[in-house]
Amino acid sequence: MRSIGMDVHRSFAQIAVLEDGLLRDEGRIGVRPEDLRAWAATLDPSDEVALEATTNSDAIATMLRPLVRRVVVSNPRKTRAIAEAKVKTDKVDARILAQLLAADFLPETWVPDERTRRLRRLVVRRTHLVRQRTRLKNQVHGILARNLVPACPHADLFSGVGCCWMVQQDVPADERRSIDAWLRQLDFHGAELAERDRDIAIEAIEDPVVARLMTVPGVDVTVAMAVVAAVGDFSRFTSSDKLVAYLGLNPRVRQSGDGPAVHGRIPKAGPAQARGMLVEAAFAA
Repeated sequence: MRSIGMDVHRSFAQIAVLEDGLLRDEGRIGVRPEDLRAWAATLDPSDEVALEATTNSDAIATMLRPLVRRVVVSNPRKTRAIAEAKVKTDKVDARILAQLLAADFLPETWVPDERTRRLRRLVVRRTHLVRQRTRLKNQVHGILARNLVPACPHADLFSGVGCCWMVQQDVPADERRSIDAWLRQLDFHGAELAERDRDIAIEAIEDPVVARLMTVPGVDVTVAMAVVAAVGDFSRFTSSDKLVAYLGLNPRVRQSGDGPAVHGRIPKAGPAQARGMLVEAAFAA
């Protein structure tokens, strides 16, 4: 059995192999699908492969998993031998991964299935559109503020009546053109956001986990899908405390000696999108 370490980058991966107690460098391979398939053909079913979690690590692990005994995706923040190394090069990182894999000392991360990855992409796209819309609205508010336009008397400046009120305000011609441009972009992003919401609703309609989460006050279909996309398989958490810690919602605790425990801010670790939506759901509830 060989233990293989892969230090993965955007366009290549550095390979190191530990076999029969001997560690050797195998050079670089490309990470395009055809390059990976050609390299995977040289692997043995008894081999084990380790790589750090990166943007493309899930796709690489999914491709290699049927061909080898085990694929371990390591959490780079917890791989202290690499994160805190004084000498850090591609060859050294690949060697350390191979050695830690052989010793079974790698902190492994959970690799999501295809549906979970698809849900995560949907949630990310929706979040990006919401942020873009917020940025555009702030641009319009900024134009009105610097031209001393009073606050809109309507609840929503960008509703039908709000836009009618905005058209009647006296601003320079160039600023008016900027407002019109931002509003056109808002219309475009609004249509795209509606499409993403439709995609999310289609994914959620027959999901019993989403239906159960929506029984929580403040949690709608978008929040429920964000949580499902972030967590994936809920059964991998042995307790609710571990799930809360994964979402970064558990408060920090400091305690020493006989003194009382002091609770601080949440660590904000883990999936930020799901955590942010859960906080908004709490406020809504």
